[in-house]
Amino acid sequence: MLKRMASRVAFIAVGLATSLTAPISAQDYSPDAVGMFHELKQQPNDLARYAYLLREIPKLPVSDQQLAMQMFASVENELGLYNEAVHDFPLKSYIAVDATLPAPAEWKPADAAEVITQLAADRRIVLINEAHHDAHTRQLTLALLPRLRALGFNYFAVEALSDKDDQLMQRGYPVEDSGTEYLHEPVYGDILRSAIKLGFILVPYDADTGTMQDREARQANNLYREVFARDPHARLFVHAGYAHIDKAKGRLGNMAPMAMHLQQLTGIEPLSIDQTQFREQLPGKPDAYQKLIGDFPPDGPIVLVNRTTGRPWSAHPDWYDLNVLLPPADTGGDESGYTQSLTTVRDTDRDHLMLANPLNKQRPGWLTLRNERLPYAIRTTLCKTRFPCVVDAHYVNEPDEAITADRYAFMQGDAASKLYLRPGRYRLRAWDIRGRTLSQKIITIGEH
Repeated sequence: MLKRMASRVAFIAVGLATSLTAPISAQDYSPDAVGMFHELKQQPNDLARYAYLLREIPKLPVSDQQLAMQMFASVENELGLYNEAVHDFPLKSYIAVDATLPAPAEWKPADAAEVITQLAADRRIVLINEAHHDAHTRQLTLALLPRLRALGFNYFAVEALSDKDDQLMQRGYPVEDSGTEYLHEPVYGDILRSAIKLGFILVPYDADTGTMQDREARQANNLYREVFARDPHARLFVHAGYAHIDKAKGRLGNMAPMAMHLQQLTGIEPLSIDQTQFREQLPGKPDAYQKLIGDFPPDGPIVLVNRTTGRPWSAHPDWYDLNVLLPPADTGGDESGYTQSLTTVRDTDRDHLMLANPLNKQRPGWLTLRNERLPYAIRTTLCKTRFPCVVDAHYVNEPDEAITADRYAFMQGDAASKLYLRPGRYRLRAWDIRGRTLSQKIITIGEH
């Protein structure tokens, strides 16, 4: 598992490099980084992982700190600290010097889910990517699942899924050990719940290997063996990370990406959808993403369609078929989780520690999932003055080990925020860094 974690993070480091050179592997890490990987795996929960990284990152050599910040942002994402995660690991939107961005005179915005569904009608493989520390890149996958199922897609492959949870489909929901830590994020959990309810066959396919090139080839081999070798008429939807979805060399230097290998194995050209090339930074900075959303203001995931030909725009047609643009978080949330102080209170006789006007911790507007989820106000009174504290909302019929419907981590007292939940009944549970339950109650959201 340690090797697998290192390989995943190495892939991100290479995939996002501004100049791609020789690939790095897990063996290229310093002893300090290897020690960090090992100690991180020993932490008992996501909040403890957060606190460990917050404490250890300043001690690392400068050369290892970007690696650690990738992991820190992913943990923030898993704790529901979405704006903080985007802030703490910004991905600049790069575009070739000689490239020209689309102009409104020739291109128009269109709903991404609708366009992709039309393009997928005669396809057998659809691939979509995500930025692992930004759950916003999971919203579109959730919207595509019912549409692709209606088209006859019957297999759903998930990079973060493990093959060790053989009860997942029977149980109907993921638990903490169903895959990598990425699955601890609530939207990812809902993706799996939705896929199971819709009747998809779930396919874990990631490869535990020390080299990145081997990982790309083995991922493709796993997909071929588990899907097309068993079912020659299968239709496959894949949720992957970053440049795994590319159909040609480029973003990974001279390495052939997973999608390129898969096309060679199957003889089937996939429809590849990119969500990571043009992304929001917090705080916002002038770049290609800002230019694009200024010319084509999105109200949800959009693609750009040529006004004459109807074809979707791709900044790199050899790599992938279309770019998705996501709207900005629109909360003004430019706070860094890494620079805020962490107040740890484990024992106190006081029942309340609140100000008359608590700090309002903003969360991004996309969490409504286009009004499918409703806001539910929470305050640090739930934490019983013990901080840091995580507030989890579990579906009422699922145990504490299940991936939550939503969650939020309070790092300090005197604060308020919101959870976003579909109509129904939930068990609200607050817990501390030791995993101890601080408070618990049943809540009902909306009318049902």
